[in-house]
Amino acid sequence: MAPAIQCRDLRKTYDGQVEAVRGLNLEIEAGECFGLLGPNGAGKTTTIEILEGLLEPTSGQVTILGQTWKDNSRELREAMGISLQETRLSEKLTVRETVTLFSGFYRHPRAPLEVLEQMQLTEKADAWVGKLSGGQRQRLAVATALVGNPKILFLDEPTTGLDPQSRRQLWDTIRGFQQAGGTVLLTTHYMDEAERLCDRLAIVDHGQIIAEGTPADLIERLGGHHMVEFQVSGSSNGHSGEVWRALPGVESVRQDNGFVCLNVHEPHLTIPALLVAVEKEGQHLLHLTTRQASLEDVFVRLTGRHLREE
Repeated sequence: MAPAIQCRDLRKTYDGQVEAVRGLNLEIEAGECFGLLGPNGAGKTTTIEILEGLLEPTSGQVTILGQTWKDNSRELREAMGISLQETRLSEKLTVRETVTLFSGFYRHPRAPLEVLEQMQLTEKADAWVGKLSGGQRQRLAVATALVGNPKILFLDEPTTGLDPQSRRQLWDTIRGFQQAGGTVLLTTHYMDEAERLCDRLAIVDHGQIIAEGTPADLIERLGGHHMVEFQVSGSSNGHSGEVWRALPGVESVRQDNGFVCLNVHEPHLTIPALLVAVEKEGQHLLHLTTRQASLEDVFVRLTGRHLREE
């Protein structure tokens, strides 16, 4: 079966100078939930807008469901549902009217009331869009993406502004769409969301993919399975970093907002040695936690930034 989304050597240059996307290669299989993560300015949004047909690439090839935007634009628009991070909808239409309006853009839409029920907006069907809360607007935006009965969903930070219950309900909606054979391309600032939903993901920085794989694979490639985070008095001493790096089982060391973060293989060996080293350095332990390594740790190690940092 042909990939649902494929791009080869994708490039986008603005004003002949600024390279937003630099030779990006991507392949997403039908039925996958694929995550595209990256810090601000990494080229993620430009890439997605090219895939959605909103931007022309400077060079490279894009095929969606085996078709191209140049030759099959109408068919591709019928096959896609798109929910942007901030979807501006008419505030003087009701929720029902909005979803009905969007359904009219497609030849084989779903029933608007069915979609409203799925997104738990039935009680708000006759409310004006302008009266909705931020979370309700976000769910309405996803409803407008689903009503066209798409084969591919583009979801740009779909759970921003949602309460925890609504967030998990949307996760169920995404999984249900997948189980019915749909393909999802997801961007998110929530690493737990990416770990739970994405079959595979790619981390983009400076216009290129710098890591790709399943969440478990990427965490495995980090080199260790546990994180030991601690804070000590006087931790600014220049030689301390080498002391922590020399501890048994330590794969890597980084400083993060006054804390030292150790990526380790065997915390039961590292932690006792750490306590001895702190005392030997004449410092005092202020804080100590240990946890499983996460996708956030992979991201920080690869890009030097947390995903939610501006």
